Amino acid sequence: MGIWLYVRGLDKSLRRTDAFGGIAAERPAPSSTGAVNLLLVGSDSRDPDVQLDQAGGWRSDTLILMHIPSSRDRAYLVSIPRDLYVPIPQSADAACDSGRRAKINAAVAWGGLPLAVRTVECFTDVRIDHVVAIDFAGFEQVTDALGGVELYVERDITSIHKPYRTFRKGMNHMNGAEALDWVRQRKQFPDGDFARMRHQQEFLRALLDKAASTGTLSNPTKLNAFLRATADAVTVDQGFSLMQFALDFRKLRGENLHFLTSPHNGTAMINGESVVVSDREKALAMYQAIADDRMAEWFAENRAEQDQ
Repeated sequence: MGIWLYVRGLDKSLRRTDAFGGIAAERPAPSSTGAVNLLLVGSDSRDPDVQLDQAGGWRSDTLILMHIPSSRDRAYLVSIPRDLYVPIPQSADAACDSGRRAKINAAVAWGGLPLAVRTVECFTDVRIDHVVAIDFAGFEQVTDALGGVELYVERDITSIHKPYRTFRKGMNHMNGAEALDWVRQRKQFPDGDFARMRHQQEFLRALLDKAASTGTLSNPTKLNAFLRATADAVTVDQGFSLMQFALDFRKLRGENLHFLTSPHNGTAMINGESVVVSDREKALAMYQAIADDRMAEWFAENRAEQDQ
């Protein structure tokens, strides 16, 4: 009982924003099965005083659609490439086809989280129930609270950021500063931003797995450090409940977290800039499975292509 009272207290202290303010009434239908869809919007460079429900606040480095099925025994996290070329509505209360096509991460800069939600819902036809804005810089403290994480480095590289760390191929135990530096790297890899996105997925998987498997939940000191660091690193929508989120996740372990990428056909030059082109047929099939709470079946059929 004590831990849940503590979580309830933390819930009240979370930073909150009106992520759904002004969004058009014509939204995708809510799940009829009790499934929950969260939009995780990440950045490692935002000002904590910026208003996230307004335009020009910060630049999105990461967009992840997280689907928690009604069974609550697993979760699917779909990374949406930040350079994905999609229609962006003119505003959060405008029709899906009212604006122009651009990289999807422009939605946050142009209209804050409400326009990001509207853009993702228009692109996926999936109802977003909650929004969590992640300050990746804050995850340095989260990682340290867990005692570091194990991450695989696929090739020797030297960081392009000070203090220019060298990462050696193989499994590496990383503290918070090292892990954050690693997931920021992209220019040293042939697949560029896709490598950065892949490393972010691996980092989130390692964090969640470590939190669930190292006695964090049964150690009051570790739990306090972990929860407070996490609370400091996120901003949530007005209706988000940390208590409900903890209940939904209590059965999850790393092996039940499935990381995917929105289907695409690689990059192309459009209007003089490099963008990621969606594979609309495959993407629509996957997002329809999310909307219908049928991801277990879809994932089983497409696992060889998508599971990482």
